[in-house]
Amino acid sequence: MAKRNVELIKKAGVDVEVLKKKLIDAAAAEFTTYYYYTNLRTHAVGLEGESIKEIIEDARLEDRNHFEALVPRIYELGGSLPKNINDFAGRAACMDAELPNDPTTENLLKVLLDAERCAVEVYTDICNFTHGKDPRTYELSAAILHEETEHEAWFEELLTGEPSGHYRRGEPGVSPYVSKFIQNK
Repeated sequence: MAKRNVELIKKAGVDVEVLKKKLIDAAAAEFTTYYYYTNLRTHAVGLEGESIKEIIEDARLEDRNHFEALVPRIYELGGSLPKNINDFAGRAACMDAELPNDPTTENLLKVLLDAERCAVEVYTDICNFTHGKDPRTYELSAAILHEETEHEAWFEELLTGEPSGHYRRGEPGVSPYVSKFIQNK
C-alpha cells in the first residue's frame, strides 16, 4: 500500500473506503464481463454472428485489460480482492451479461450494449468521485471510460445501423487508452 498516496487523497477529500469498494466492484464487473463475453462470442454464429465475433472479442479482451489495470490500484489503496470467487462475482457493479434465451445476433447485441452502458456509468461515477482529488485513480478510470464508451458506440452502431464514427482497432485487445496501466504488457 502506498501510504503517503492514501494520506494525500484522504486529505483531498476522498473517502478511501468508498473508493476501494467502487474499484473492487468495477473490477468484479470487468472480470465477470470477460467470462460472459466469452460465452456470448461463442454463440455469435451464422453469417450475422460471424460479423460481430471479432468486435465482441475486442471488447472482451479489453475488459480483461481493465481488470488487470484496476487490481494494482486496489492494492495501492490498501484494498484486496475477495478470497472467494463467488463473493467477488457477486460484487460486480453491473448486471451479468448472460446469454439470452433466444441468442439471435440482435439479442446478443442488446445484452452487449446494456453491459457497456452500465460500464460507462460506473467509470463516469468513479471519475466524478476522484476528479481533482486522486489523479492516479482518475486517470485510470478516465482511460477505461474512453474504451467503454467506444465499446458502447460499437454495439449501438451494430444494433441501430447508425454510424458511431469509431473504427476497428488494429489487433483485438489493444486497449489504446489503458495499456499504459497494465504492468504485464
